[in-house]
Amino acid sequence: MTTAGYYAAVDWGTSSFRLWIIGEDGAVLAERRSAEGMTTAAKTGFHTILDGHLAAVSAPAHLPIIICGMAGARQGWKEAGYIETPAALAEIAGRATAIPDVDRDIRILPGLAQRDRRHPDVMRGEETQLLGAAAHLGAGSHLVCMPGTHSKWVRLADDRVEGFSTFMTGELFDTIARHTILSHAVAEADTFAAGSAAFTDAVSRTRENPALATNLLFSVRAGQLLHGTAAADARAQLSGTLIGLEIAGALAGSGSVDGVCLVGSGGLGTLYRTALESQGLNVRAVDADEAVRAGLSAAARAIWPL
Repeated sequence: MTTAGYYAAVDWGTSSFRLWIIGEDGAVLAERRSAEGMTTAAKTGFHTILDGHLAAVSAPAHLPIIICGMAGARQGWKEAGYIETPAALAEIAGRATAIPDVDRDIRILPGLAQRDRRHPDVMRGEETQLLGAAAHLGAGSHLVCMPGTHSKWVRLADDRVEGFSTFMTGELFDTIARHTILSHAVAEADTFAAGSAAFTDAVSRTRENPALATNLLFSVRAGQLLHGTAAADARAQLSGTLIGLEIAGALAGSGSVDGVCLVGSGGLGTLYRTALESQGLNVRAVDADEAVRAGLSAAARAIWPL
């Protein structure tokens, strides 16, 4: 329970809700998590869900709220729009959208858009992780990887987003593992070791020959039929093939790259770190939860300075 705070920070995804009450010294005074993402909130009511969580931690009535993520989507609470790249990260706080007709100051951060007709792209929520992760990076050019259902690879130059690319790796893995012939190969395995040879070998093979990606995917099934590949190794091979394809695509348009800033957490973060290091890349890891809180904090302090 808490009765104090500087602001409340909210990361509102499609299927998840996270709230932190932040003190003036930056400490987390209270935290709430639930599965009440945009999909649920669109039916139940964004204001209703937010108020319920604020009441649960006795947040004061005057506490301002900073929000990132899908609450700012077209189907969300109020559309927050996009900032077009190239863009300075400092623009994110300045373009926050206020929620009208509510009893407290609530702002939703905008997403980023790349309007190049040959490479159109959007992100919403990851820009706040990027804002937080930038504090760990010095001047110069950086390549940032943010793995997820739709992984983002961002090209930064001195706190300025030059461009970015989205890869549907997580969604493809789920679809292929559940709804294609490969479901028979991986059905009995839920997890695998990130450092397994089946995984890293698949990453390397696909990065070296990305044009053979669909052939390498079928070899997951063929290998099980002909050589008795274990289900866990088949799952590792499927994951490595898709992540290797993602890395090949991301590095193809990034010029000479020695290292990558990896914004991730949990098992997925470990998986990507293993994949990147297996390709000889230096990895600077930033925890995804810490990055989003740091990004929300930077925006809040810019909007409501002490």
